[in-house]
Amino acid sequence: MTTTSNNQSGAAPAFTATSLGAPRIGPKRELKKAIEAYWAGKIDKASLLETAAELRRSMRNEMRDAGLDSVPTNTHSFYDQVLDTTVLLGALPERYDVVSDELDRYFAAARGSAEVAPLEMTKWFDTNYHYLVPEIDDTTSFSLHPEKVEGDLAEALADDIPARPVVLGPVSYLKLAKATEGSGDPIDRLDELVPLYIDLLARLRAGGAQWVQLDEPSLVTDLTDAELDKTKEVYGALSAETDRPAILVATYFGSADRAVRALGDTNIEGLAVDLVYGTIDAVNSSTAFHDRLVVAGVVDGRNVWRTDLDSAMGSLVSVLGCAGQIAVSTSCSTLHVPYNLEAEQNLDPSAAEWLAFGSQKYAEVVTLAAALRDGRESVADKFDESRAALDRRAKDPRTNDSRVCARVDSTRATGATRGDAAARAAEQAERLGLPPLPTTTIGSYPQTPEIRKTRAAYRGGRIDESEYISAMRAEIKRTIELQESLGIDVLVHGEPERNDMVQYFAELMDGFVTTELGWVQSYGTRCVRPPILFGDVTRPRPMTVDWATYAQSLTDSPVKGMLTGPVTILAWSFVRDDIPLADSADQVALAIRQETVDLQGAGIRIVQVDEPALRELLPLRKADQQAYLDWSVRSFRIATSGVADSTQIHTHLCYSEFGEVIDSIAGLDADVTSIEAARSHMEVVADLERSGFSNQVGPGVYDIHSPRIPETGQIVTSLGEALDAVTADRLWVNPDCGLKTRKTDEVEAALANMVAAAKQVRERLG
Repeated sequence: MTTTSNNQSGAAPAFTATSLGAPRIGPKRELKKAIEAYWAGKIDKASLLETAAELRRSMRNEMRDAGLDSVPTNTHSFYDQVLDTTVLLGALPERYDVVSDELDRYFAAARGSAEVAPLEMTKWFDTNYHYLVPEIDDTTSFSLHPEKVEGDLAEALADDIPARPVVLGPVSYLKLAKATEGSGDPIDRLDELVPLYIDLLARLRAGGAQWVQLDEPSLVTDLTDAELDKTKEVYGALSAETDRPAILVATYFGSADRAVRALGDTNIEGLAVDLVYGTIDAVNSSTAFHDRLVVAGVVDGRNVWRTDLDSAMGSLVSVLGCAGQIAVSTSCSTLHVPYNLEAEQNLDPSAAEWLAFGSQKYAEVVTLAAALRDGRESVADKFDESRAALDRRAKDPRTNDSRVCARVDSTRATGATRGDAAARAAEQAERLGLPPLPTTTIGSYPQTPEIRKTRAAYRGGRIDESEYISAMRAEIKRTIELQESLGIDVLVHGEPERNDMVQYFAELMDGFVTTELGWVQSYGTRCVRPPILFGDVTRPRPMTVDWATYAQSLTDSPVKGMLTGPVTILAWSFVRDDIPLADSADQVALAIRQETVDLQGAGIRIVQVDEPALRELLPLRKADQQAYLDWSVRSFRIATSGVADSTQIHTHLCYSEFGEVIDSIAGLDADVTSIEAARSHMEVVADLERSGFSNQVGPGVYDIHSPRIPETGQIVTSLGEALDAVTADRLWVNPDCGLKTRKTDEVEAALANMVAAAKQVRERLG
């Protein structure tokens, strides 16, 4: 189908270099700090808005000054871009109307308040970003509230920025939404959104936008024929309008395949495709885009490795035959990578030259655009630098340790299994002597400013090791005493020595490097510094044994050893792109296996190996999922099968839609599996039971991501819902995640109510 632009100004102006999005937290987490100060009443709304405006301006200017000739706007958010879209479409549930202030109402939807529960949170596709799930029911009525999108555009144009507003598209918005009980599928409401998007496009055209990017990452997932037809219908309607900017539909995190053909039958002016995690095949096999713009995502927007410019150039050349115009881009928003490699002062220089953060990726985009426009010889020095760095990386002995590879092969050959689960449970019950519905917590406890200052002082050399150990032991003792006073049955040491559950282990294993300012957003104001896995992995020495044994020496109650599992360590790190992920997983698993054996040898009776990210790495297409599930289960079992049957293995799984991985949760063969369930009203427990899961389970009975203190009666109700699906001898009682981000008084009150609820239900059970 040959098309011409339908936008009022005629053919859309060309651009050649861009990014599909941008980070918003600030290179030093300025936005996070400002929002949390606002929540705490330390600054007013005007100060918060001023900080946000400064960060928006700085980010736009950096992109323009780097040479991008189309700069994404509306990428700023105070919490989440999906929540922003819910506000844009007037779809916040009515319960938030009790909050009169617009910004406070937004934050109430994000994190709850004393009056209202927050929206459910889950993973953003297969990344470590979390979004707030829109709640759509049959009474939801949509209305347009475009002030934020229009305001960002006006700001950018006033600063002479070649602005391209970015908005989550209607198909993905409703695919990401969740119907409330008894309501129809949100995707069936697409027709109601079309007039709103038509209105928005007209407003943005009037505001000076020449291009608008509509993000449709859901188009890379498995779609039904009906959903493809609806996609074609929606974009047919949007692109048929004349009073609008040019439309760029952005797909990322994989190949859009059949959706490309559906979009080709509309009058959209441009299509963004991910050529790092997807292919150009669907575009190549069609003639639909021969006279339109194809934005080629050849610079990896979600990992930190330097781009192989020769390989990227080959991908761009492959696009030449199927596009009227080509723009070079990141594969997705740079929300997922740190801001600027140049801010890192202490990275190993030999590893640093293999990396590219956000600022470096914009430069790579501009280099490739220049090579495409003016010939490779115009930027020959950049290509030479790329080749040399990649060659040094390939030859570095740290990336090719034959001893590690041999140990992995040997462990795979011998298998990784434990004894019969029922027999293990009986042996563990006799050894541990726990009551019915045993209470525990997931691992971390609140970290005070004093704890963080002590860690920072130790890392900075301002206190010595003995002072550091003394301070951490004092905090561990306080945490043990708190749990004993509350009557909790299985204790944890509280993890005061850990700044992050992945970074802590990465710093103690060979094969990783960590950053000082490599912050990325996980959700809201929660920021992490993912370690960088650059080489083969080994454990030089025990990592947790001293802390766990000290905690156990303070109490007769069992104390859990706390470890992070191999899949989660990979999911929350920037992983290698030069070997299969399964190989890296098994290398990490061997290191964790050594630690479980050492903990057991030191007298620890329960070891928890957390895999909160198990679902996160699941490929988006069903055809690719089983291979991942096979190796992820294998790596967990490698990590946990070195201990005796009398040692109880726990695991913890985080916010996820578990449907696709239910069988694999059973395959992990953990003795006790705790799962975040509070926001999804225990649905996952019933799902587990229907799947035949027969080990013990601890569904989270309250949501730690909200400051709300759960009432005892509310927890009793949650336990009742859980007992509808699982027998009492298999049910544990716990919060739905670690308590690190909460305040101590919140934790004490919530846990006291949790223990009281468990006692009430035990009494009812007799």
